[in-house]
Parts: sequence; structure tokens; C-alpha cells
Amino acid sequence: MLTHRRGWRSGLGRRIGWLLGLVLLATATPAAETPPSAEYQLKAVFLYNFAQFVEWPARAFARPDAPLIIGVLGDDPFGPYLDELVRGEKIGRRTLEVRRFKHTDDIADCHILFISPSERATLEKSLDRLGGRPVLTVSDLDTFTRQGGMVRFVTEGGKIRLRINVAVAKTSDLKISSKILGPATVVTTGKD
Repeated sequence: MLTHRRGWRSGLGRRIGWLLGLVLLATATPAAETPPSAEYQLKAVFLYNFAQFVEWPARAFARPDAPLIIGVLGDDPFGPYLDELVRGEKIGRRTLEVRRFKHTDDIADCHILFISPSERATLEKSLDRLGGRPVLTVSDLDTFTRQGGMVRFVTEGGKIRLRINVAVAKTSDLKISSKILGPATVVTTGKD
């Protein structure tokens, strides 16, 4: 009977050790991030493609091989997906980098800026601060191009379409390729 009791105790010790190991493993391993929705994965691909089909003035870069920065202002709907998408990619001699910003004042270098829906209340102020800078502004906010944003994602019939305010892009010395403009709807400030 004594051996049975020892066996029970050593079995209990193994179970407690296994349970403690499991708890330690769970706390040491970060929880897997939820991937973005299919909609935001597609929007991330659009952001990457904008890097290929928009031309920036030389003054937009500190040097000829400076990276092309894709920024996200406000809450990030892309998670690590956008980083993974551009990792190791180049446009000419330029690598692509993703940076996240909490406030417009934090933006020093940025070439494509996705303005998150979380920034609705400060949109006008953000666009004013970015005005004239060679930054392609992009959002899916419904008033975005009307308020002076450049590219708005619109979901129609289950497909993502683009509304582009070409006049605003031109004031920032950005040239958008006909490959993007062709299927897009061109709009003006004040109208959509």
C-alpha cells in the first residue's frame, strides 16, 4: 500500500509539474495576433501597389536610396500583415518600410499614409497638416476625398473600388499612373 501511495504522489507531482510547465509556456508565448479581415488584406495589397504606381518628387526622399515609407495613422487594421507583405520588397533601389503613427505631428518621413477610421474626429486637422507635402493620403472614411484626401477605398458590390482626388495629388507633386486611375473614379474636393 505504501508503494501505491508513493506512486500516487509521484504521479501527482508529474501532473503538477506538467500543469506548471503548461502555464509557464502559455505566459511565455505571446498570443497569436488575429489576422486582418480579407478586406484589409486586400487594402494592404493596394497600398503596396500604390508604391509601384505613384511617382514622388525627388524632394520626398532624403537620398536616392532612402526607403519608401508606408505609414498607418491611428488604429492599425492591418496588424503584421502589411509588414509581412512588404518585407524584402524593393521599388527600384528603395526598400519598403511600414511605420505606425499616433498623431500627425509624429510624421516626419512618410510617402503613403493610410488614415485609419479611428481618426475621423481629427481628419480635417490631419489633412491640413499634411497639405502640400508629397504624401499619398489614403483612407476608407466616407468623407475622405471630399475633405481633401487623395485616395478613398469604397466597397461596392463586395469589391473594393478607388475614388481618387487627382487635383490634391497634383498639389503635392505626386503623379498617379493611369494603371491606377483607369479603373478608379476621379473626384474633386467637396464632391464624391
